[in-house]
Amino acid sequence: MRLAAAALFGVMPVGLQAQQGDFGLSDSGLTTLRTGVDASGWEAVGRIDIGGRGFCTGALIDADLVLTAAHCLFDRDTGTRLAADDMTFLAGLRNGRAVYDRRILRAVPHPDYVHLPGGRSDGIGGPHDVALLQLAQPIRSTQVRPFEIAGARDLNREVGIVSYAHDRAEAPALQEVCAVLGQEQGMVVMSCDVDFGSSGAPVFVTAGGAVRIVAVIAAKGELDGLPVAIATLADAPLAVLRDALGTASFQTRPPGNVRVISGGERADTGAKFVRP
Repeated sequence: MRLAAAALFGVMPVGLQAQQGDFGLSDSGLTTLRTGVDASGWEAVGRIDIGGRGFCTGALIDADLVLTAAHCLFDRDTGTRLAADDMTFLAGLRNGRAVYDRRILRAVPHPDYVHLPGGRSDGIGGPHDVALLQLAQPIRSTQVRPFEIAGARDLNREVGIVSYAHDRAEAPALQEVCAVLGQEQGMVVMSCDVDFGSSGAPVFVTAGGAVRIVAVIAAKGELDGLPVAIATLADAPLAVLRDALGTASFQTRPPGNVRVISGGERADTGAKFVRP
């Protein structure tokens, strides 16, 4: 069974094998986190605004580090790197108000990620479609607690997601249950509901008694005519990204004219995820 995938920038073939299994039977629907009670524990998930024209989703994994998708850092048509100082992380954005908002100081994609003009890329939805954003000021708050990262071995049959998208730009949505359909070479295909704006959204598992991020949404796709989500496992790429961030130059604005992307993706879960 072959998978066709579409990220922010168009359609690409993906050679990821997937198994049909109990596709969609146990999936939960999306629950919009509109109130403070609903959103409690998920405030570290935020919207990444890019030049005021487009956005992705990201999650705080340290006081000053946000995990997201690498393709969010590139112009769709030209392949040019976007300026870090055009980006803002809005932690826990809900009903137009963020718990914290922070300017991005540096943005580093995985060194092996390659983005091509026109949205054509072997990297979108691939094993290197992950990026780290460093905030200009850390977020230190008991209300906004960074998520820990789970290893690939913690991936099970069901996962969950909190994400923004074009139809929920002002408040995130939680999908507690979706099925893992296949895994290969650092990528995971899931029966998750994703759409433009959800790129970079964290995929959660319960590991070691805590809710942890196991992957990052990178693309949406179609499997036998049914919608699926494609994510990049986070654990191994994150170690490379931390090293890359430490050696990255301090330049925030690339030369030349840059046009901002729009959109993103989203996903679901398979267990009940509650953060105390």
